Amino acid sequence: MKTSEFFGKFKSGYLWGNLLAMAVVVVLLLVGVKYALDVYTHHGESLTVPSVKHKKYKDAERILDDLGLVVVVSDTGYVKTLPPDVILEQSIEAGEKVKSGRIIYLTVNALKTPTITLPDIIDNSSLREAMAKLTAMGFKLAMPQFVPGEKDWVYGVLVGGKSVVTGSKISVEDSLVIQVGNGMRDASDSVNYIDPIYPEEEDAIDEFEVMDNPSTTTDKPETQATEKKTTTTE
Repeated sequence: MKTSEFFGKFKSGYLWGNLLAMAVVVVLLLVGVKYALDVYTHHGESLTVPSVKHKKYKDAERILDDLGLVVVVSDTGYVKTLPPDVILEQSIEAGEKVKSGRIIYLTVNALKTPTITLPDIIDNSSLREAMAKLTAMGFKLAMPQFVPGEKDWVYGVLVGGKSVVTGSKISVEDSLVIQVGNGMRDASDSVNYIDPIYPEEEDAIDEFEVMDNPSTTTDKPETQATEKKTTTTE
């Protein structure tokens, strides 16, 4: 191909038309990608998160859903002074700016009082160990009740005046009374002393030996001495 023919092709309208079409396609692709990304990421769009605390769950869900936010219940809690099924906490505080589609995690007040399982502390731990374990688990403790037994040893647990056992489900609102030994011996553990049984007087046997009259015994030496003296005189 001659040089004149090669440069002559650049003067062809067909070539320039194809190049122009390709350029238009590239520009459109770039614009389309940018627009799609803006739509997907909600570029330039912001929403103000409202407060839904202490609102019923259905009301809070409706409010957030109308704004284009996603609602997810992440946890439950318990506040005695609030009605059940109300919102206690929200993951994003009210007034913050977020994009549409953002997930809001909610904590809902439990429908009933939560319970905790009583651990194995009865006749298995000291008062100090039991109090530390129960407090860490969230139990409420009242003043201990002292009972006869080994000092500071746990003998039982009372809830509402009734004994409970290991594994019992106890409300977090109830107070536990630990029965602990006071170091005193129980009456049932006392030693019974039995008086010895002596025979009746009429049946008693006198084991003492009866001795002769001392005067009889002392007279014999004097008699023998007299007889000896008489014999000598003769």
